[in-house]
Amino acid sequence: MRIDLLTLFPAMLEGPLASSIPGRIRDQGIADIRVHDLREWGLGRHRSVDDAPYGGGAGMVMRPEPVAAALDALRGPASTVILLDPAGEVFRQARAADLARHDHLVLVCPRYEGVDDRVRDLVDLELSIGDYVLTGGELPALVVVDAVIRLLPGAIDDASTDEESFADGLLEYPQYTRPATFRGRAIPDVLVSGNHEAVRRWRLEASLRRTLERRPDLLTGRPLRPEERRILEAIAAEPGAHAGAGAGPGRGPDPGAKPGPEPPEG
Repeated sequence: MRIDLLTLFPAMLEGPLASSIPGRIRDQGIADIRVHDLREWGLGRHRSVDDAPYGGGAGMVMRPEPVAAALDALRGPASTVILLDPAGEVFRQARAADLARHDHLVLVCPRYEGVDDRVRDLVDLELSIGDYVLTGGELPALVVVDAVIRLLPGAIDDASTDEESFADGLLEYPQYTRPATFRGRAIPDVLVSGNHEAVRRWRLEASLRRTLERRPDLLTGRPLRPEERRILEAIAAEPGAHAGAGAGPGRGPDPGAKPGPEPPEG
């Protein structure tokens, strides 16, 4: 996969993309990631990329010509051009998995008051990472790139991506490591039982319970396997249980909160 990023501040992207797992992915040639200074396509002697908005108002707007010229230079038949924008589709794991199957991504990072609206005619997809305001598109671009490249074959152990949050539409089950007891809180006994099937069932129940308590919206419309349905029905039948309980003290049991009996067979 090749990824090109268009930005006015290349240093904001180069550091994170050269570190940790993204850096290793680049070094191994799993993804070819290139950061471009949009001013390379700027106008005139000063490489201008922005101007005042028509109709007046605060701030500056990124002009369409530099963006169009950059896309003309980078775009190919297999390219997918993405604009990071608050009005875009909210970025989710399913979209990350979809983009990981593409050959070439081009990400446009806006600045100032955003881009001239005619730039939207030049892109294939607009993405937002949430309902809040940032100073530019660089941080959202890093989020998208990180989420996508870690799904590429050879980037990370397949087991890591198969069982993590959102991979199956659920939040991930609680994780534990040594020590077995920390400040009076012990790990669930089932995790050291050596019974792999019991561990699998516990993790599924913990994942469903955590999703129900913290992100019940993820269960809406999600097809349930028979085993998942039985577990959710058992949780709903527990004393004091109520669907959609939020996270927080006293807001419902957490399978990772303290040791408990193994989940029942079936």
